[in-house]
Amino acid sequence: MDLLSSKWLVNLLVCWFFIGVGCNSVEKKIYVHLNYTIPCVRLLNATHQIGCQSHLSGNVGVLHVLESEENLDWVLRSGLNPPYLVILESPLFTRSIMMKLKNGSSRVAGVAVVAANANPPDGFSPHTNCPNENTGVYTESYDPAMSHCNVTVWNPLGNGLSYEEFDFPIFSMKDDNDTLVIRQCYMDHNRAVNGSTPQYPLCAMQLFSHMSAVTNTATCMRRNDINFSISPEMVCDPLGDYNVWASTKPLNNTAKGHKDGERVVVAAARLDSRSFFFDVAPGAQSGVSGFVALLAAAHALRNATQEAPPPRNILYAFFQGETFDYIGSSRMVYDMQNNQFAVDLDNIHSVLEVGQVGLRAESKLWLHSDPVSRKNSSVDEEVKKLIQNLQSAATDLNVSAEVPNVSQPLPPCSFQRFLRARPIPGVVIEDHQSAFTNRFYESMYDNAEHLNISYPSNLTLEEQLEFVTDTAMALTEVATMVARTLYAQAGGAESQRNNINADRQIVTRMLYGFLVRSNNSWFQQLIPSDLMSHLTDTPTNFYVGVAPQTSKPTYLVQYLLANLTGSTVNITQENCQNQRESEEDKENKHMYFYVWAQGAALPNSTEREGFCTRSTARLVKAMSPAFDLREYTSKDYSTWTESRWKSIKGRIFLVASHELEMVTLGVGVGVLLTSLLLTYFMSSKADILFSSGREPANATY
Repeated sequence: MDLLSSKWLVNLLVCWFFIGVGCNSVEKKIYVHLNYTIPCVRLLNATHQIGCQSHLSGNVGVLHVLESEENLDWVLRSGLNPPYLVILESPLFTRSIMMKLKNGSSRVAGVAVVAANANPPDGFSPHTNCPNENTGVYTESYDPAMSHCNVTVWNPLGNGLSYEEFDFPIFSMKDDNDTLVIRQCYMDHNRAVNGSTPQYPLCAMQLFSHMSAVTNTATCMRRNDINFSISPEMVCDPLGDYNVWASTKPLNNTAKGHKDGERVVVAAARLDSRSFFFDVAPGAQSGVSGFVALLAAAHALRNATQEAPPPRNILYAFFQGETFDYIGSSRMVYDMQNNQFAVDLDNIHSVLEVGQVGLRAESKLWLHSDPVSRKNSSVDEEVKKLIQNLQSAATDLNVSAEVPNVSQPLPPCSFQRFLRARPIPGVVIEDHQSAFTNRFYESMYDNAEHLNISYPSNLTLEEQLEFVTDTAMALTEVATMVARTLYAQAGGAESQRNNINADRQIVTRMLYGFLVRSNNSWFQQLIPSDLMSHLTDTPTNFYVGVAPQTSKPTYLVQYLLANLTGSTVNITQENCQNQRESEEDKENKHMYFYVWAQGAALPNSTEREGFCTRSTARLVKAMSPAFDLREYTSKDYSTWTESRWKSIKGRIFLVASHELEMVTLGVGVGVLLTSLLLTYFMSSKADILFSSGREPANATY
């Protein structure tokens, strides 16, 4: 014990006396830095803060690997060396254990959760059991009986852990070499054997995740405003991104507001998801299943709407930030109300939203509608037509579309924000009749495994990209049903409907690209070269991020939508990037969006065969109107912000006993006092110590 600590002290003293010589190597000998750490971060809204943070200098605690819930007593009461930094295996990452650690936070320095290699069998959802309950349409004024999930609890497994505040850091770690080192360090130094007390030095961990923002959104935004320095220190940012939208007929994007004679059918899906940890939001069932089905439906409709255009337009809308009180949909509705979008609410004929559709039991889909707005006879009649179109579209497919047999409110969905503005006919397609079938709603386990997406072990990466899974085939059926319904709802000829079919290969590639690895040959072909850095060898993270940044999923969906619904035009790369087809063309840039895709790689070459795609796919701001209106305590719009931080990291090291630390401090103070006395003595006697004998001035030779 003392020998190791003494060596550390000698090394440190040598580093002090010979500064600049070998200090880095000493630091490397003391600390083992963790390579893969993902924090829980602090978020704020109009009333409070949630999430986690460390002290400014990081939180340090003695490592303790929790083996069972009964083992908590060592951390919370009987352990002799608090505070402890607790290592949790994923099965122990439960609300019960986390709340006990929170209540005993004086003895807890932090928590590190070892990510599981397989999903837990019983389900896990850190979200609330009534998502977005205060910002949907079901308020006390709309229908008190249906507010606050009084009729249907949509997410019964939701434990609300993501909405708790912890005053210590919580990190997620991969089950890899880092965790092996941590476990070995714990076994060698910290584990009590046969009831004995572990002796110093003990293995400790330090986690850094200090958050700048505190209290609530109004407080942090005020602090942003009062910083008058040349380089202002911002403390928080509004959550937000961009919505992606397109239409089957081009709409003049510069002429905002109402368009006479224009009727649009809105086809919607959400893009974002979240989990307890900042950078792990795979959203397979909660988001990906719905927007992939809608993208595939949009592709299936491309030829039909060009060859036999229906009288009504179809507007595809992909909303960002829906997890956090409907940021994207509330923004689009707000813009429509204020003539800041290409159409307004009066132009909307009906809404069809594709929700969670990846886990169909017995091939059933459920068609949800709002019983309150359907009390209006004209709305009810149009909803019935939409349901009939959906059921008719499914007749020759391996899917059935059914209506819930009880009167219940809409599940959490973007359509609710349209209904808050006015009664609009609409249906939301889900794979659940009442409570979610998604057992991992808004968690890190809502991944490819959850959707039963797996590949034979002998396939190459390119072969996996093309391998059609059962999930891909099922979602292709959903996409076909949605496409046929949208065509019928837009007034398209009945004779054309059954010719509309989604492409299962397109669905397969999208599922692989979003849930397995976006860095694949198909995605590479469809994006501009400057976005190659957005492609990764890991699943996509669907956390919304902060405004006004554009996230990777938003870019990917925009360019996929452009290529799946647009057409290739034979123009130069320069004109394509300048959003025009010729030097004289000034109108098309208001009607179309042009993108120069880098294309497929030529055989035996690094060169690519680029091409220009013309489409109606565009981005529009998805930031809550509360921040434009500066209403940071709004009850009508999302007020979520994310705290800023400077350093996110973790490291382990051996910590000496408190007695040795005091000895080290004493030696340091002694060295300091000795150096001061020595300096004073040498300064006061400098004329004696540093004088040289002089020869007499009158010396002769």
